[in-house]
Amino acid sequence: MARKGLILLLAIIFIVMSACSSGGNESANTSSKDSSNSGTKTNSGTKTNSGEADKVSYDPLGKYDELVTLSTGICVDPGASKNLPAGDSLSDNAYTRAAKKDLNLQLDEHWSVSCNNLDQKISLSIASNDLPDAMIVNRVQLRKLVEAGQIADMTEAIKYALPLSHDAWESSNGTALAAATFDGKIMAIPSSNHADGSLRNLWIRQDWLDKLGLELPETLEQLEIVAKAFIEQDPDGNGEADTLGIMGMDVNDTLYSTFLDPSDKGLGSIFYAKDSFPGYWIEASDGKATYGSILPETKETLSLLRDWYNEGIIDKQLGIRKDANEPISAGKVGIFFQSLWAVYTPLTDAWRNDPTANWQSYALPLAADGKWNQAVNAAANDFIVVRKGYKQPEAAVKALNYRLVYGDVYEFEHGLDSSHIPLRIDTQQRYQMKQIAELIEGVSLGGKAKETLDVPWEPSLFAQDYGHYLNVKKEPYDKYDIEYWNTDDLVQLPRIYGRVVGTRPIRDPNRNDVASLVYEQTPTMTDKWANLMKLETETFLKIIMGAAPLDAFDTFVEDWKKQGGDQITTEVRDIVK
Repeated sequence: MARKGLILLLAIIFIVMSACSSGGNESANTSSKDSSNSGTKTNSGTKTNSGEADKVSYDPLGKYDELVTLSTGICVDPGASKNLPAGDSLSDNAYTRAAKKDLNLQLDEHWSVSCNNLDQKISLSIASNDLPDAMIVNRVQLRKLVEAGQIADMTEAIKYALPLSHDAWESSNGTALAAATFDGKIMAIPSSNHADGSLRNLWIRQDWLDKLGLELPETLEQLEIVAKAFIEQDPDGNGEADTLGIMGMDVNDTLYSTFLDPSDKGLGSIFYAKDSFPGYWIEASDGKATYGSILPETKETLSLLRDWYNEGIIDKQLGIRKDANEPISAGKVGIFFQSLWAVYTPLTDAWRNDPTANWQSYALPLAADGKWNQAVNAAANDFIVVRKGYKQPEAAVKALNYRLVYGDVYEFEHGLDSSHIPLRIDTQQRYQMKQIAELIEGVSLGGKAKETLDVPWEPSLFAQDYGHYLNVKKEPYDKYDIEYWNTDDLVQLPRIYGRVVGTRPIRDPNRNDVASLVYEQTPTMTDKWANLMKLETETFLKIIMGAAPLDAFDTFVEDWKKQGGDQITTEVRDIVK
């Protein structure tokens, strides 16, 4: 790691050690190594040998005296393991070997599965009570585990978390940590998700716009015109009618994000531009909490999408295509909606196939009032849980701490895929990506000192990212077309491109975040929500694809209410009173 990163690490450990010490009896220069040798190592930490009651030093990266094994369940992106060096595996690679050396913590693979099959695998693990020592779950799975008594109380273990994690949890006014708390006990390590990564940017081939002499589409009407041109006017110049306008969802994605199932893909931005927020609980015109999917604005949007599908403006394989990324990577799509993380998949492959593909990101399309409406995620979506009976639950916290300090180094300097790093959850300030972009441009364009990048909540920004920025960004720094980037470096380019170009929409003054009034399941949802979502998804796709009339929406609303929707609405309104 860069020298600056090591200094930051020592500073973080010192802060935690100082905050937890018994007072002025210990030297301020005592290192974590000295401290660990001054007492008896326990499962909770280091106990001091003073005459007072034993006090625990919650060293976030304290090394165990004896080897501790932590088995994990992990999802791996298809093909990622093929990039591991010969002889390496998910349990034995540069990162896991470093964790073993530094923490005496062996990170073993209990099971691994394709990320597309992760939810199914976790459900099977819960049902069979065959849990790894630690794994990442969502809100619904967390509640099931708590109710079944299958996971450990993490109230004491979470004290080992880095200060930056605690700061991140507080950046959402404590709602992230509250999501992991049941009956006063912290039952999981919550993620802290920035809202910025849940926004569905408009990604568009700027080179196609330029070739066809088209302006950037700001409204839905203009978007329709541009999409038609991308289909009909041969923007890739191969003389064949083989290009698509707007890419939709594939079999693994959802049409839009919901309050329980966040997604950074789909066609949600089309709904939001019509002031429709399906999948979210919002305040209706009568001032009451209402499910957005049953409101008139949603029917209006379905009507528009139905017309677009019929005309081929959106992908005709909507909802049935095996992989929506494939035609984007192949250079056959002009428009899609996805978060800033699109820079990794599918854009890395798109640039590998065509380094001149000028994908740009915008806060579009706009609603009638000129706002860029976006439904935002919950403060915490993912949770690290530890199986009940595991003797050292704080090991999962230490594994997370190690990832936060060293994970970026192994991912971006050693070429490991992010899925090779177990227990990888986000620990972010609520509006972190916006702050990162402003800091980078403050230095590159505003003349600020590089030291302004030295922030505790993103150590790699100073230690690595700005150096990577200088490696992949060509001058002038205020020009962002792909010709001003080094597309030969597809390890560093996606991260930096995402932090500069991908963040452009989240800094847009027209941005209007819309949060769900609740992100929790109510009692009736536990039994009925899966069937209600199935009804919703099937009805909406049938309407869009012309397999059902538009008025099927009205029947859906009636059925939704009868099949539990009315009772759920009552429960939600009780929560938000």
